[in-house]
Amino acid sequence: MKPIMEVAGLIGVEEEELELYGRYKAKLSSSLWERVKSRPNGKLVLVTAMNPTPAGEGKTLTTIGLAQALNMIGHRTVAALREPSLGPCFGMKGGATGSGRAQIIPAEDINLHFTGDLHAITSAHNLLAAMIDNHIYQGNTMRLDPQRIVWKRAMDMNDRSLRSIVTGLGDGNGAVREGGFLITTASEVMAVLCLSENIRDLKERLGRIIIGYNQEGEAVTASQLEAVEAMTILLKDAIKPNLVQTLEGTPVIVHGGPFANIAHGCSSVIGTRLALKLGNIVVTEAGFGADLGAEKFLDIKCRQAGLDPAAAVLVVTVKALKYNGGASKDKLHEPNMRALVDGLANMKRHVENLKKFGVPAVVAVNHFADDLPEEVELVLAECQALHVPAAVSKVWAEGGAGGCELAEALIRLLAEESSSYHPLYELETDIRSKIETIVKEIYRGAEVSFTPAALRSLGDIERLGYGSLPVCMAKTQYSFSDQPRLLGAPEGFTVQVREISLSAGAGFVVVQTGSIMTMPGLPKSPAAEHMRIDEDGRISGMF
Repeated sequence: MKPIMEVAGLIGVEEEELELYGRYKAKLSSSLWERVKSRPNGKLVLVTAMNPTPAGEGKTLTTIGLAQALNMIGHRTVAALREPSLGPCFGMKGGATGSGRAQIIPAEDINLHFTGDLHAITSAHNLLAAMIDNHIYQGNTMRLDPQRIVWKRAMDMNDRSLRSIVTGLGDGNGAVREGGFLITTASEVMAVLCLSENIRDLKERLGRIIIGYNQEGEAVTASQLEAVEAMTILLKDAIKPNLVQTLEGTPVIVHGGPFANIAHGCSSVIGTRLALKLGNIVVTEAGFGADLGAEKFLDIKCRQAGLDPAAAVLVVTVKALKYNGGASKDKLHEPNMRALVDGLANMKRHVENLKKFGVPAVVAVNHFADDLPEEVELVLAECQALHVPAAVSKVWAEGGAGGCELAEALIRLLAEESSSYHPLYELETDIRSKIETIVKEIYRGAEVSFTPAALRSLGDIERLGYGSLPVCMAKTQYSFSDQPRLLGAPEGFTVQVREISLSAGAGFVVVQTGSIMTMPGLPKSPAAEHMRIDEDGRISGMF
């Protein structure tokens, strides 16, 4: 690793604009933004993917490798990524900093406590929860209805047993009421931090958070509870973006970490805007498949922050296409042209969807060592038939050098096609229409079914005057539908909307579909069981 001051120097960041966390990590100060904010923006490139599968698609890997490759061929590039969550790190997927020769480092630090951002977000979230229950215990002058408190507690770990809890049991411990936990990445505080422009905006957004309703049915906010200043104090360092590097020394801004299946799935606005001032090209990512992360990046983040994406990269793999075509997960390494042909429908739909936003796209075929040449050629031929450029990416094995073909394809796309980015729907339409537009246009569902509880919440949200907010769909990442096992490119299904909630601080309405949970559980054999640390502190089994 290079000293972080040396990496910062590559993009013109001065020593006094860094707040060092050791030799290899730093936060970027607000004075840096003041110095560079009048510069023209670089070009913003979104890396997204087809629906995720057990074999992994390599979206973060491709983002890192592409950024390395772009620098290698002479384009000053900065990557902008999310911070990993401890939940999936110790749960199903292990680390989330890339792999092979396309990684951000120091990987163990970034995957674990990093600079403490997620802990600060967790603390701010739970401070608000504690102040709510204390207010009720101390006399409840705002007449909060204990049965209509909507603010749960949070922790950055997968723990299904905490989804539903009862608090206040025992003498003198406050009002007994039902509550629960969500994972920190699903916290509205996380979304607020990631969408805020500065400390002032952060305070305003935190103040708008609705924590529950009083006995008269009126919304009560964090501002009314006088919790905002204390929450902001806990977030004073977390709001500053973090600077690290790739294995090849490419600068990477890592900041914020909302999940894309239960939140908006994008790194921070502050980090992205800063990267656009420091690099000629900024390569960022949005979580899970393009039906989730990319849709929210384009309908929520870009719209709120005034960002204008220049292009998108859609990551696919031969294995993932076979899986979506019906091949079983234990046979993805075997030749199966029939499954591959059938699975191409998933890629085709994602390409079509990106075009609906007016964003030109290139397909990255993330290469596995056991991919057959004829399989790869079939994918490239399908891309040609779709009139979308494509390139094979070998960044896992070769680092930046293995991504040069992809980088050059992207540069040609940026030169030849101009983005005409526009969101999918207008904010002025009602919430129900926005949900139906996403379901029909992006998922290709036939209709939407709402539970009575969801309809009541929808009515309350519009009655409170929040009907013009964008919607953040909480949905399984494995399928276009809300049914995880409905793979490929299904059509004509019904999406079940179970619950609708208002994130007034973040500035969107959360729509929970199917059986999606805001607190994940651990798998039968969690990644934590396979991790080891030796006497010298060296960690193994995290990747």
